[in-house]
Amino acid sequence: MTVSGDTIFALSSGPLPAAIAVVRVSGPGARDGLKALHVEAPAPRQAALRQLLDPAGGGVLDEALVLFFPGPASATGEDVVELHLHGGRAVVAGVLAAFGSLPGFRAAERGEFTRRGYLNGRFDLTGIEGLSDLLQAETEAQRRQALRQYGGAARDVYLDWRERIVRMRAEIEANLDFVDEEDIPQDIGADAARQASGLAAEIGRHLDDGKRGERLRDGVRVAVLGPPNAGKSSFLNALARRDVAIVTEEAGTTRDVIEVALDLGGYPMTVADTAGVREAEGLVEREGIRRAFRQAREADLVVWMWDGREAMPDLPAEIRESGVAVWQVRNKIDLAAHDPNGVIDSDAERSSFPVYSMSVKTGDGIDAVADALAGFAASVCGAGEPVLITRERHRQGLVACRAALLRAGTHGAEAMELAAEDLRSAGDALGRIVGKIDVEDLLDVIFSEFCVGK
Repeated sequence: MTVSGDTIFALSSGPLPAAIAVVRVSGPGARDGLKALHVEAPAPRQAALRQLLDPAGGGVLDEALVLFFPGPASATGEDVVELHLHGGRAVVAGVLAAFGSLPGFRAAERGEFTRRGYLNGRFDLTGIEGLSDLLQAETEAQRRQALRQYGGAARDVYLDWRERIVRMRAEIEANLDFVDEEDIPQDIGADAARQASGLAAEIGRHLDDGKRGERLRDGVRVAVLGPPNAGKSSFLNALARRDVAIVTEEAGTTRDVIEVALDLGGYPMTVADTAGVREAEGLVEREGIRRAFRQAREADLVVWMWDGREAMPDLPAEIRESGVAVWQVRNKIDLAAHDPNGVIDSDAERSSFPVYSMSVKTGDGIDAVADALAGFAASVCGAGEPVLITRERHRQGLVACRAALLRAGTHGAEAMELAAEDLRSAGDALGRIVGKIDVEDLLDVIFSEFCVGK
């Protein structure tokens, strides 16, 4: 994998117009690009106020702060120039056009600055994925986790495991190559096999995480089900603090699934309002109920809601036997004269699931349910854990590594060549996660998530 010899440029800040616009330039011609705008590069990492002149006619393009970062100690590993311009569209267009007129210069592609940093050894692949997550983070918990990964938390763990595997393999191969040497322990193969089994168990514990990292990255899924007119749509509107779903007194108003993404306690959550569950006659309503049960099967939590003026209904078998976490919520307690503080009444005695009481209309008990949802999200996402598996690519690599380690641990002293080969496979699986080997086919996919100029 090589870096193009072109010098690339792009607007790296937000949409225009803006107070400030940042244009980045990276590549072997970055310093010459400044000279073409009649500017001498300032001292490294020191901002200087300079007039930028059009290379074609010499007219003033803008007065800007100019910074120069010589490679390899820059974000891309190449010479980098940053221009902090006034954020008008015409100003930025003029500067970009000026760079585009220079030989060897071209506009950057999506994620190309970060890609060059990776190819020049400034980032590992997990750190780049952490940066991508950081750019897309919408909640505090997502931001914290993305920063940990961008800072190398996952890389450090995976590279430590890989180094241990390399040492095991080296010991076995030393035993094979120098079997007659007195200073090579004769039981080294068996010791390496024991180490392989121990590391496989350690990776197995890491994998047995309930996919908390993926849930934190993508959001916890909550499906709200119940009989018609239980207040499901009103509950969704109350959580979202806006009118997301239509609410009427007519039973069966909601026919399709309505989803809204929320930030509860700093954790991402997608809450789905569904059609009322009942014996339906119309084809449309039956399809809506079918989709409601599909949402329940795919959710992390099902909130089963009913009208508190009525007795607690039995849970449908599709929910009761799904294996998904279930909460039962009694709504309209203001009409049923129930305790407005969410106290669980006698109905809870015949339920094997948590039971909450509330009134969407008056707001009584809503905060308690919202806080409980935030607590559920925190428990599902693994709050505060330093290293979480956030991508299926990582999980597959760890599964492959563990399987190879388990195979390596089964070979006897007479088959140490096979153990060494299994250890090579285990190390390669970890190497692919951090981007040490055989990842070129992944790069286009990963960097396509980035914006131009990053």
